[in-house]
Amino acid sequence: MKSDPDFYDYWPYEGRPRIEWPGGARIAFWVAPNIEFYELNPPTNPHRKAWPQPYPATQGYSIRDYGNRVGHVRQMEVLDRYGVRGSVSLSTALCDHHPELIAMCAERNWEFFSHGIYNTRYTYGMSEEQERDMIRDAMASIHRHTGQQCAGYLAPALSHSELTLDLFAEVGTELFGDNGGFYTCDLFHDDQPTPIRLRSDKRFVSIPYSLEMNDTIAYVVNRVEPRRYGQMLKDNFDRLYAEGADSGTVMCIPTHNYQVSCPHRLKAFEEALEYITGHADVWVTTGREIAQHFIERHYDASLRDIAAREAGA
Repeated sequence: MKSDPDFYDYWPYEGRPRIEWPGGARIAFWVAPNIEFYELNPPTNPHRKAWPQPYPATQGYSIRDYGNRVGHVRQMEVLDRYGVRGSVSLSTALCDHHPELIAMCAERNWEFFSHGIYNTRYTYGMSEEQERDMIRDAMASIHRHTGQQCAGYLAPALSHSELTLDLFAEVGTELFGDNGGFYTCDLFHDDQPTPIRLRSDKRFVSIPYSLEMNDTIAYVVNRVEPRRYGQMLKDNFDRLYAEGADSGTVMCIPTHNYQVSCPHRLKAFEEALEYITGHADVWVTTGREIAQHFIERHYDASLRDIAAREAGA
């Protein structure tokens, strides 16, 4: 058994090559709305139950249905107000179940990246070929419905295997060449983009996607009140903005339309967006644009710095 995931090297934060964002921005800011589809009675996975209660899980299903019926438009209007293009972590079954949601996002030039097909079907227990087929199906579905060549991946319900990143990069190359499959949100180890080691040696990057700022973790796991969550977002921004004066940082707010868009929670989220976008030197962008910029301008210097540190260890 491995002692660590072996996707990246230990690379201390201090003294890295300086990251410069477009326009001299200190921080790259992106919002990742998770637009998901949960099945009421999904196929059984022996490694993980989809619902905590016995079938039918009407409570869990219906609040997620609320998100797609009500919360999505509510959140979209707020993001529009502050000039934020969402980077959609997409359960690609939505393309068939609710194509109107996909159309609204596409009209706004939002990015779509893969979050699997259903958020109630997990990678756990899949063979390599089964996982490859699932990844290929999701990427092809995004392209078919939006015309976009899928660049990023977040495993469905964070159910990651040892081969997920290798398979995603390989399928991306198979379908779209260098334009597909070149970043992941499944690693939570840094506040800057970092190169990822793959068996194909493809140029591939991890970009920060924060579980701590994730609305589901805040509200459901940590039981944070909306006012406190809004302050957490501001505090997180303040620290990364200050550090970004020396080298560009990344802040992500991962959201769910059945969490942040509830009427009593939306104000805190909106106030945080107003605060963040009201600062100068903030690059309001998408996951794909962050990953592309890093790969094109900072990837090679990062690899050289990592190698030099390893040689001097």
